[in-house]
Amino acid sequence: MDMTSGVRVPLVDEADATGYLAELYERAKEVTALSFVPDMFRLVSTRPKLLETMLAGYDGVFNHGKLPRQTRELISAWTSKVNECPYCVGTHSYFLQVFGGSPELAQAIEAADSPDDLPVDEPTRVLLHLVTKLSRSAYRITDKDWQVALDAGWTADDLLEAFFCAALFNFITRLVDGLGLGASVARSRISQLEPSEASDPAVTTSHS
Repeated sequence: MDMTSGVRVPLVDEADATGYLAELYERAKEVTALSFVPDMFRLVSTRPKLLETMLAGYDGVFNHGKLPRQTRELISAWTSKVNECPYCVGTHSYFLQVFGGSPELAQAIEAADSPDDLPVDEPTRVLLHLVTKLSRSAYRITDKDWQVALDAGWTADDLLEAFFCAALFNFITRLVDGLGLGASVARSRISQLEPSEASDPAVTTSHS
């Protein structure tokens, strides 16, 4: 049974992709290091130029960032939680664990109402409060908020990358939920993988 039957736009199967779309599907597997194309990318499979844009954003954030990959995945999972998108929370809780996050942290994200509920250090807590504000009411971010994050040890470049990552996931969660994928599939295919099966990326978990 096709569990994505409730999605509001056509999804092109990998087996049916040809030409430029087939190239982009291979690119999707390359940038995610997965053996299949995540359904989130398939949402724009009938518009290859949009898929090209999504892949560029994903690749830039996750494969070319300066922040530890664990931090970027934490921002992605937490932003998805703020936006009440279980589909994306599950996906990036999986990647969070692949890149060094604990199962306890991944579980805490699912139940938490605030960064204060998470088992993270103080600099990370400050950062998550800031990206929460970015997601809920970005226009209310003040110079004082920014300075608090700088005082916690983050650089302006760190915060730029964190903001871009959170903003990307504000976009992605709206696409997933608005087009019906989140309602059709409570758990993504990625979230059903075992983190222990992925290769150990041996990434650092420090905040700077």
